[in-house]
Amino acid sequence: MADATKPNLPGGDTEPPSENVNPGESVKAQSNYLRGTIAEGLEDRLTGANPGDAPLLLKFHGTYQQDDRDLRDERRRQKLEPDYQFMIRVRLPGGVCQPAQWLTLDELACRYGNGTLRLTSRQTFQFHGIRKNNLKRTIQEINAALLDSIGACGDVNRGVLCSPNPAQSAIHVGLYELARNVSEHLLPRSRAYHEIWLDEKQVAGTPAQEDEEPIYGRTYLPRKFKIAFVAPPINDVDVYTQDLGFIAIAEGGELVGLNVCVGGGMGRTDNEPATYPRLADVIGFCLPEQAIEIAEKIVTIQRDFGDRTERKHARMKYTIDDRGLDWFRTELERRLGWSLKEARPFHFESNCDRTGWTSGIDSSWHYTLFIENGRVQDTGNLRLMTALREIARVHAGDFRLTPNQNLIIANIAADERPRIKALLEEYGLDERPQLSVLRQNAMACVALPTCGLAMAESERYLPSLITRIEAILAECGLAEEPIIIRMSGCPNGCSRPYVAEIGFTGRAPGYYNLYLGGGFHGQRLNRLFLENIGEEKILEVLTPMFRTYAAERKSDEHFGDFVIRAGYVREVLSGRTFND
Repeated sequence: MADATKPNLPGGDTEPPSENVNPGESVKAQSNYLRGTIAEGLEDRLTGANPGDAPLLLKFHGTYQQDDRDLRDERRRQKLEPDYQFMIRVRLPGGVCQPAQWLTLDELACRYGNGTLRLTSRQTFQFHGIRKNNLKRTIQEINAALLDSIGACGDVNRGVLCSPNPAQSAIHVGLYELARNVSEHLLPRSRAYHEIWLDEKQVAGTPAQEDEEPIYGRTYLPRKFKIAFVAPPINDVDVYTQDLGFIAIAEGGELVGLNVCVGGGMGRTDNEPATYPRLADVIGFCLPEQAIEIAEKIVTIQRDFGDRTERKHARMKYTIDDRGLDWFRTELERRLGWSLKEARPFHFESNCDRTGWTSGIDSSWHYTLFIENGRVQDTGNLRLMTALREIARVHAGDFRLTPNQNLIIANIAADERPRIKALLEEYGLDERPQLSVLRQNAMACVALPTCGLAMAESERYLPSLITRIEAILAECGLAEEPIIIRMSGCPNGCSRPYVAEIGFTGRAPGYYNLYLGGGFHGQRLNRLFLENIGEEKILEVLTPMFRTYAAERKSDEHFGDFVIRAGYVREVLSGRTFND
């Protein structure tokens, strides 16, 4: 048990001792505020990689060094280095994007990337397949579109989520502004990004003398940090899976305050029971104008007390479990100088997106478009990327990315609706009856071939598995039942599989762990049911469950609730019981 009174890194600004810290801490401390050798590595033409410690530091700049794993074995046989390429993640708080920005990102994906845009579960864009010689110019052109990738990855606050629900436009305005302001407030202050990518010149002194990180300190956070704002009754951001969540409390359609919840996180490691997913706890209520201060103080608690010796134990959920929720609340209120008020009542109904047309305030319209696993591309008869490009050229409103990897064409004026509707019809995106509710509610992470952590397929495989499950559900009379299925290619859980009614995490090519019993609106973790099984075994065990569910379910009983009541799995009451 950690000493509750002793920070792991006092003030967050002291260089960690050389012993008993994970190597990444030393890299950060010696990086000259995230500069390292990134600039020199970009000039090295002998390799497609950015060598040395640069890959760790590049994450703080919003990019991951990857390679095409489909080609890895063949290139190794040919004694060639891996097919290095880079993923760039855009920082897009609240997921709001203007049409002109969409067109720029579309062009960059086609010119420098692999010809696709990826909408992520963090409500933003990812480019895949960027070569090192195009990395700097791609980031420069993202910046020219008034966007950036600062802090989209790395051991800092990541992109801030916000419910995009257009039916709650008045509340969304307030939440979106908070999400943007929190994101800006928690950005790293280092000028490294501007110097390396935007050619900002140093005026005087050395970077180390000019830079300072009043929130993060020289070594930043022990691990990544995730924040979300949500507007009940739709928990589309999965607020309980976040390090820090703000739950909107409304009266008369106006935002009056926020419940604060802390300690969520999905990541775990197979065969290491000390790692586990955890749902956040609600600890109190605050006013909207207090959210930024609360966010900063919670980040500094994690900065000072998060585990810097064992990276797998470095998320805030472990800080809270090691020291206790009461300690955490007391420490927060000590730093604030005031106390949170008692949490107010709220309720959630679902964590799914409502697709199709929705009317909004001021006679505006919104169209939520299902995008399978968030991949925007032209394939076969579905010319999705072309369609959205043509819509962006005429759309006068905005786009909103959803945390479920879908897209809202938002704020369509009433007299513009026929033109948008005609384009949707032209490209076959208006009415898609072939899309089951099962498919529309499913979600997968990117996984192979680009993610270096993936153990199995996810995005490329889940659609075919859904097709087989759809046939079984139709046979059972459950074709319209909105069961939540999520798949990740590894245990880290980027698609939030541990709150799904049916969750899969990759163990090896073609093999997955199967989890059952998550809550329909993300309020309950699921539990491991079977380990390391392939598709035929998956279908073999799910088929009789679906049949029993169809015959014995109670009125309005969701599948995740049923598998617990029927005794297939026990309910998970906390993260610590997840591995029982």
